[in-house]
Amino acid sequence: MRMPSSTFRPHAGRRRAPRSAAAVRGVGLIEVLVAVLVLAIGLLGVAAMQATALRNSQSSLERSQGVMHVYTILDAMRANPQAARAGGYNMGMTCAPPAVGTLIGSDQNAWISTLQQNLGPTACGQVACAGALCTITVRWDDSRGTAGVATQTFTATTRI
Repeated sequence: MRMPSSTFRPHAGRRRAPRSAAAVRGVGLIEVLVAVLVLAIGLLGVAAMQATALRNSQSSLERSQGVMHVYTILDAMRANPQAARAGGYNMGMTCAPPAVGTLIGSDQNAWISTLQQNLGPTACGQVACAGALCTITVRWDDSRGTAGVATQTFTATTRI
């Protein structure tokens, strides 16, 4: 059976009485504490993003410098093409700067020394020429990078 719409409802039009001042005391402080907590979490996120960007930027710089150093020794070899084609610049993967005594020794010494200045003391280089075809390899430690691999290698092959 359905009740008529004019049924008496004792609380239908009433509003609740406002709470006492003691019951709502501290609510504003809790709201402020929650806002500070949200702000702190956001600032920690910004700091983490900044640290990641800095690491990636350093890794990118080292990769660019690795490429630049490959072209540095190639330019030195192009300035002395007969010696490069004859294998005079050939050297295995080395981290120790070769002795200075000849033009080729000076070029190699300057190249490895500059590699280690810019890419760290573990930076190494290799030159392998077979006739006019030369392959240059640069290896360095990129443990600060985010690629997950500590050792990075860049290789370029060109004709002299």
